[in-house]
Amino acid sequence: MKMVASSKLHHAQVAIQNMLPYEELLEHILKSFLAAEAEAQTVFDQPRPVKRAALVVFSSNSSLCGGFNGNAIKLMTHAVDDYAREIGRENVEIYPIGRKVYEKAKKLGLNVQGEFSALADKPNAHDCIDIAMELGKKFYEGEIDKVELIYHHFKSAGSQILTRKTFLPIDLESELKADHDRDLTSVIATKESQEYLKKRGEREVERKEEEVKPLNDNFIVEPDMNTVLTELMPKMAHLMLYTALLDSNASEHAARMVAMQTATDNADELLRQLNLQYNKSRQQAITNELLDIVGGSVNN
Repeated sequence: MKMVASSKLHHAQVAIQNMLPYEELLEHILKSFLAAEAEAQTVFDQPRPVKRAALVVFSSNSSLCGGFNGNAIKLMTHAVDDYAREIGRENVEIYPIGRKVYEKAKKLGLNVQGEFSALADKPNAHDCIDIAMELGKKFYEGEIDKVELIYHHFKSAGSQILTRKTFLPIDLESELKADHDRDLTSVIATKESQEYLKKRGEREVERKEEEVKPLNDNFIVEPDMNTVLTELMPKMAHLMLYTALLDSNASEHAARMVAMQTATDNADELLRQLNLQYNKSRQQAITNELLDIVGGSVNN
């Protein structure tokens, strides 16, 4: 199972690697445009009082991946409890991506909106667009006032960070500062790779973040501002949902790979202890037999 998970992890890393250039360029275009056009605003980036909320929760369809599913479900229940104190439990909609979170949400009696288990095994951009369009339509029409994503952000084969991030309204100053610090080359969880990521993170903190500068401070917008933003905002939302799905998929395979390695190490340790105990018992039995033989010879 570790070898299978390692192979699937490699394919998941390739999928993320193929998506990142598009994500980074689209983000740069959108932020540069908005930095130059102060009046560029849409309904998708304007916060409002929350009366109904939606949670998109990512898990896996199968188990044997350590605390991957349990941690996501626990964060989902905490988020539902937070909203329940303010707007009521019945006003929180759950979009479960993965069989484990779907079954748990049903068992808890939450307001589940559909079942998307197929996406957990085979990430698909078209299905993500359909979900994002449904959420965007509800947000635009005022049926929901806030949407959050709960998923594992893939950092490396040995590190997956459980994340709770606002999906709608889009926060252009914080949420679009995507974390591109991913190790997409290794499928081995070693101490060396962890030290590399740690030092790399320290260097990123020391380096001051450069402010986004517009490509041109005098954009010519055609046909009009509203049309351009109406095209860019949904594309950014679709990409955020698809990125979360790819991150969750890669994190699942990495967690399963580590869990299987840990299980193998535990089994080897148990065999070593049992073998040692068996040898001690066998040696004790031989010693007792020798003592009986010696004792009988002395008596004779």
